[in-house]
Amino acid sequence: MRPKDTVALRELFFWRRRSSVAAVREFVRRAAEEWGLGERVDDVVLCASELATNAVLHGVPAGRGYLVRVERAEAAAGLRIEVHDSGDGRDDVRVSGAGPVGSEASDESGRGLIIVNACADRWGVAVRQPGKIVWCEFTGGASLR
Repeated sequence: MRPKDTVALRELFFWRRRSSVAAVREFVRRAAEEWGLGERVDDVVLCASELATNAVLHGVPAGRGYLVRVERAEAAAGLRIEVHDSGDGRDDVRVSGAGPVGSEASDESGRGLIIVNACADRWGVAVRQPGKIVWCEFTGGASLR
């Protein structure tokens, strides 16, 4: 999704608190519903929640926050979620069906990006200074309308 295609944009800053993840879910759900997203709203909200949780647990240094950006693109009839954080991060994150390196099938955490990989149409990590942007996209079609 290119910026010139953006027809609607929402951004909101959140402090590094576990409670902020629920606020991210509400923020993204409200935007998606206002834009008439349709049946994929739950997938969009789930992915936003997973990206925000990763930012809180792994990406945001203590005393800082993170930015959530939601874009709607008319030309591609799609939606993009970005989570910007200023923490050290890797831009080479890999996801496999088995989970993160060193994880066990019985682990109760470490599956966030696997969920994003399964629900979103595309996702990735981009470098920014400082930190990174973890994003996911949902492409067009009847399910987004």
